Amino acid sequence: MRISRLAPALAAAAVSVLALLAPTASAAPAPATTTPQPIIGGGYAGSGPWAARLYSGGQETCTATIIAPTWVLTAKHCVAGGALSFRVGSLDQYSGGTVANGVQTYTHSADLALVRLDRSVSTTYASLGQPGTVRVGQSVQVYGWGATSQCGSEINCQSRYLKVANVTVSSGCTDAYGGSAICAYRGDGITAGGDSGGPMMANGVQVGVASTSDRQTNTAYTNVTAYRSWIQSIAGV
Repeated sequence: MRISRLAPALAAAAVSVLALLAPTASAAPAPATTTPQPIIGGGYAGSGPWAARLYSGGQETCTATIIAPTWVLTAKHCVAGGALSFRVGSLDQYSGGTVANGVQTYTHSADLALVRLDRSVSTTYASLGQPGTVRVGQSVQVYGWGATSQCGSEINCQSRYLKVANVTVSSGCTDAYGGSAICAYRGDGITAGGDSGGPMMANGVQVGVASTSDRQTNTAYTNVTAYRSWIQSIAGV
């Protein structure tokens, strides 16, 4: 995903936020690997009407979900560049669905942001989980249009079509801003640059928003279930 600031490091692992870095930005390199890891891994999503590709200044940067007719949920570090627009309801990030612009942005102290759209979008909205929806050891699904390999500059290997991977919930991490997070380790794939802000789904309900990943083994998703009251106070859902 593309942002203009440095990606913060988290303790205990060389993890970084998942937004793409602009070509002129300075940032810490992704963890080294000897072979590209072909989300990395996983497969193409067969469905995802709630999925939204986020663009900042016309450039693809992050993933998001639409949770109500005029409200999109994503990561805070995805909205710093402003000039936000979204393609909603298409598995292809370049065509189909509905394109809407962001007109108002709300951010949390954790890695969460809500963006109000300039128009009402009719689609299937992501349902949000409540505390207790997800547990350690559970297999969950993560979605995004992010990098499909560790290709150096992740902007060069974004997936055109929405991808999905299975990961397993673990414990012991926080998000990029120290907020409550759902940790997970790699199953058949792992999140990478461009997947930021995208959903973690447990039994079809969204429980997390992509925040950080080491691109190899571990990822952290801001815990949506822990911040339901904040989301509801703004978006009404």
